[in-house]
Amino acid sequence: MTHDHDLVLRPTAAQTEAALDPPPGRTGGDLVVETLAGLGATTVFGLPGQHALGVFDALRRSTLRYIGLRVENNAGFAADAYGRITGEAAPLLLSTGPGALTSLAALQEAAAASAPVLAICSQVPTAGLGGGRHGHLHELPDQAASFRGVVKSVHTVRAQSQIPSAIEAAWKSALTVPHGPVWVEIPQDVLAAPTSIPVVTGGDAFPDELPPRPELTAVAAHLLSTAARPAIIAGGGVVRSDASGKLRRLAEVLKAPVVTTPGGKGAFPWTHPLSLQSWMEDRHTTDFLEDADVLLVVGSGLGELSSNYHTFRPRGRIVQIEADLGKLESNHPALGIHADARLALQALLETVEEREDESAPDRVRQVLALIAERIASQELTLEQQVLASVRTALPADSPSFWDMTILAYWAWSAFDAKGPNHMHSAQGAGGLGYAFPAALGAAVADPTRPVLAVSGDGGALYSIAELATARQHGLDVTWLIVDDGGYGILREYMTDAYGEATATDLTRPDFVTLAESFGVPAALTSPETLETDLTKALATPGPSVVVLPAVLRMFAPTHLD
Repeated sequence: MTHDHDLVLRPTAAQTEAALDPPPGRTGGDLVVETLAGLGATTVFGLPGQHALGVFDALRRSTLRYIGLRVENNAGFAADAYGRITGEAAPLLLSTGPGALTSLAALQEAAAASAPVLAICSQVPTAGLGGGRHGHLHELPDQAASFRGVVKSVHTVRAQSQIPSAIEAAWKSALTVPHGPVWVEIPQDVLAAPTSIPVVTGGDAFPDELPPRPELTAVAAHLLSTAARPAIIAGGGVVRSDASGKLRRLAEVLKAPVVTTPGGKGAFPWTHPLSLQSWMEDRHTTDFLEDADVLLVVGSGLGELSSNYHTFRPRGRIVQIEADLGKLESNHPALGIHADARLALQALLETVEEREDESAPDRVRQVLALIAERIASQELTLEQQVLASVRTALPADSPSFWDMTILAYWAWSAFDAKGPNHMHSAQGAGGLGYAFPAALGAAVADPTRPVLAVSGDGGALYSIAELATARQHGLDVTWLIVDDGGYGILREYMTDAYGEATATDLTRPDFVTLAESFGVPAALTSPETLETDLTKALATPGPSVVVLPAVLRMFAPTHLD
């Protein structure tokens, strides 16, 4: 009797001959790039370093496209965006020690946003592993320890025969929900040494599925079907699992209003009659959600930005669908369903009963009217004008990437993303410098549409070197820099809290002249001409910069009331 697990795929005669006589000149680095190609990778990001030269030399013999950035952290942001746009694991090639550590902030953002990044880093020679102090260049007592608290999994290779299996395991880990960054490290001598191992010709690293437990979805379906005032919070997990269509159908069956978190932007149509849009930082929205007798939370941990800074106090029953086990019921008691958002929503669609509720759209309109009235009372015409100009100029199907800047804080609440996976920001980890290098990664992922990056002048200085990358690769990214002379949001926070700001004003360059020195066209604009100038830049192929000198203000918070 033969069982499926007894079946073995036998190599052909040609495969056997090729395996017995591999081409000369290959090294451990070739095993890395061959494994990546076998898993389906087409593009890698990174920065070379002395210990990693074996991998970069092997790229010459590979079909992989290499996109080199100027700072490792920026390379990580680019890989993050590539992973978000494509849904594929994005390889990130790094060198030991300083190069590796410089990527940590980007990997933290990838972890927070569930972006599948496959970081492959060199290590000191094998003899130097184990924590001894041998004095190798870039030596750390335990390099992997620096990453264990950030990435999903760590894989250390000690021999060339381990390379394909380690990379396959990491690839699978990155793409198993919740998606996230993973870490593979390979010693310098293993990468550089000649190899007689056969050419890697394929790979199987299919991610594990995470279906919901049926007894839990049955209870959830009953609660939602019999609720008097159901509501839905849609987080980034809906976007990452490509579940926005299922979310919309469920909301329409239940007649349940939907609000999206900053990470869930675009998961539900902005102008839908059941759309509460994204006004999570508004007490009117918070009150509405607190009044729900059954609240379905999909793909969100109800963290700081998704709970109006932890002022949310639900009075009804919560049903939480979350792929990250650590986030399940971490902030509020709930019927916790550990599952991929797409599979869980499908299970609910198959079991819920349709509700009749003609009042839901009216209740949504009332909340949005109260929010609009609150914002209108604060004399924020300039800010709304600037955001409206950006929305008008940006094509509906173009993605945008936002740094931690005042205009981005506005966009979290007030910007219509026009679709899922279109708007991305660094709100997961909250680091500066994300927008422009991430936009470059998105342009690599999909060169058929222009990409917008939005930064303040402080954040722009984190990634200004990547203008060289944009020019070198001819990437179709328009970078809007809002120049207010400092860290604008921190200036506001400090002034509100302490009466005056310290260490928030910055000396900055002439961004237009600086961009032009890289060979990147640039324009100085104003609030009145922003829409025209931005439209023109986005319609012109290749990189461009638009600089807007403006001091913007935030709308008043409600969580402090």
